[in-house]
Amino acid sequence: MLADKVSGHLVGVWLLVAEHLRLGTWDLLRSWTGQPSERIEARLALQLVHEAALCTAGVRRDRTMTSRGGFELANGLPFIASDATVHCLLAAHSTADARQLQVALGKLRRIGGDFRGKVLALDPHRVKSYSQRQMRMHAKTAREKPMKMSQTFWLLDAETSQPLCFTTATAARTVTRATPDLLDLAAQILSPQEQRTLVLADAEHYSAELLDHVAQRPQFDLLVPMSNSRQLSRELGTIPSEDFTRRWAGFATTKRPYVMKRGKSDPLTQYVQRSGERPDDCRYKAFLSTVAGDEVGLLTEQFPSRWHVEEFFNLDQALGWKRAGTLNLDIRYGQMSMALIAQAVIHQLRTRLEAPFRQWDAAHLARDLFLGLDGDVRVKNDTIIVTYYNAQNADQLRRHYEDLPNKLSREGVSPAIPWLYGFQLDFRFR
Repeated sequence: MLADKVSGHLVGVWLLVAEHLRLGTWDLLRSWTGQPSERIEARLALQLVHEAALCTAGVRRDRTMTSRGGFELANGLPFIASDATVHCLLAAHSTADARQLQVALGKLRRIGGDFRGKVLALDPHRVKSYSQRQMRMHAKTAREKPMKMSQTFWLLDAETSQPLCFTTATAARTVTRATPDLLDLAAQILSPQEQRTLVLADAEHYSAELLDHVAQRPQFDLLVPMSNSRQLSRELGTIPSEDFTRRWAGFATTKRPYVMKRGKSDPLTQYVQRSGERPDDCRYKAFLSTVAGDEVGLLTEQFPSRWHVEEFFNLDQALGWKRAGTLNLDIRYGQMSMALIAQAVIHQLRTRLEAPFRQWDAAHLARDLFLGLDGDVRVKNDTIIVTYYNAQNADQLRRHYEDLPNKLSREGVSPAIPWLYGFQLDFRFR
């Protein structure tokens, strides 16, 4: 197929091949499959990664795309693997295999500077499920009717907005039960840690069991808002005014030891912020933490960074975390882990490029870059040459991807593509 020259509209995905070489994707996939390079399994896994990058599952055999235009070649295959083949691949690997893949990917990304590991954001992510199975119902808000949900639990680096790891589970699992598993994964990725990592959570994580668990861990501290109950509001209103330190107009803080009724650990630290100037117009908000730190830094600088979680989902959830598929956890873990690799290489591509590409979300990149470029793929000597004819901002792409073998060599990365039998890759922009 390479000798005949391939043309089509899916050649944009070849841009990710350069980022795979920089990340070390092939070694990750070979380790996950447990098979040598000559076998097909890792190439099938690479197809899943590229399907996630395209934000679609419609590139497989007997689907709507009859002319793939180089997509299968980027995976090192002469064909598009069918649904049954992909199902068998994923079903052959357990959730433990996917967890090990996440740890290996996380360590590579930490070395590459994608994680700072000082402040993490903890968040459950639930999407509507159309499964016919009997399962626990969830309601996103008190006003909404409970419905079937597929749920995942995420840890993100709050400073870089990059996902560290995730877990998925049946609809019956609570955040209290899921969070220790997440922290175990994060500890492996961030080990060794020079200092304790602060984990930011929402009110759903406010439980004595979870706070006791984190208090006993040497690597993490937890900061979580307390539920705004009437009892808590009355209690906060009785705090003497002189106990608060006025930070600026309309904002004062205090902290004090706090023992949870059902808690078993040492006293925690309660942080209280007061908003308003007149005594009859004050509003209170309380947080509970396993660390006794600076109130201003924790409440006004670090905790607000938790909302980067929403930025991440708005940017990248179309890669494979926006809709619920099978409830087979082995398969679901595998699919989502492949999407996590896709997110990592797309992040590398974004940071390498400038506007407008850097501001595009995953669906926009898939539509206008990976699926939006017309071109052809050919071979010249030991190099695969991908030529684009209508690339937007071609000068910017040319600066980063033309003469790619020499650029990779200067970065200390081998330009030989292991899943394409040692061929190198270069790009042309016409």
